Amino acid sequence: MQGNSQSRISLPKSESLKKKYWTGSRKETLLGWLFIAPETIGIVVLGAFPLLFSLYLSFTDWDLVSGFKGINYVGFDNYIQLFQESKFYITLKNNLMYTAATVPLSIIIALVIAVVIHSVLYFKGYFKVVFFIPYIATTVAVAAVFSVLFHPSQGVINNLLMSFGIMDPPKWLGSTDFALWSIIIIAVWQVIGYNVVIYLAGLTAIPDDLYEAAEIDGANKWKQFTRITVPMLGTTTFFLTITSVINSFKVFDLVAFLTGGGPRNATNVLVYYLYEEGFQKFRMGYAATLSWVLFIVIGIITLLTVRMQRNQY
Repeated sequence: MQGNSQSRISLPKSESLKKKYWTGSRKETLLGWLFIAPETIGIVVLGAFPLLFSLYLSFTDWDLVSGFKGINYVGFDNYIQLFQESKFYITLKNNLMYTAATVPLSIIIALVIAVVIHSVLYFKGYFKVVFFIPYIATTVAVAAVFSVLFHPSQGVINNLLMSFGIMDPPKWLGSTDFALWSIIIIAVWQVIGYNVVIYLAGLTAIPDDLYEAAEIDGANKWKQFTRITVPMLGTTTFFLTITSVINSFKVFDLVAFLTGGGPRNATNVLVYYLYEEGFQKFRMGYAATLSWVLFIVIGIITLLTVRMQRNQY
């Protein structure tokens, strides 16, 4: 016993403190941090740093070509200039129109299609694939096909309209009145498949007992749809609304490939305007300002959507 007590007393104080500190839970915590360290570093380097750097750039004048030495601090000059530019309000109006059209159209049409597919007994998997193919197709390929369909003189759509007696059909992508609506039609057609699949997943979660009880009470199909299906899919609709709004403000590839923002800025949207200023005119400070204004606009619309959803439910 004496030997054991002497050996314990003879242990260095630092070693005893280490043993107390490095418990099993602390070692597991450290090991966990080591595992997520590469991902965390990647998020900081590729996410947080560019975000903060773009915020700094929004207060500077930088042409990208002159290097970091060419960065000049100008304060709020970029923001003041942005809100004085008429082109900014044109692109903002186009983006709001695009959002106001694509979001409800894609959700309503997808909901109707999903309900029809869900009620079909056979070939459900086939219909899912058919409607989902446009979503997974590359946007450039989709735009190339629709550029042929919307051709003002040789396109299939205008030839079909002329066969029905419309001798002066729209010029579609070449018209200031119809160019934006052409982009909207393509965008809705492309995203419907994704919304249909999400709605089908939500429909499978609705208990059949609710519909059986409604039929016993004498409710027709329309009342079942409005009183059961739509309310039960409220969370799904809210998710699709938020994601659709955010994606609608990120539209770029269709505009870049089909119209280049024309004709006369009729299809120019915020992201394409940002691309023009930053990577064509090399006004990186002004482009960074535009990106933060776009971020604020998306944030405000998202908060309004969340508040409307809470008031409804």
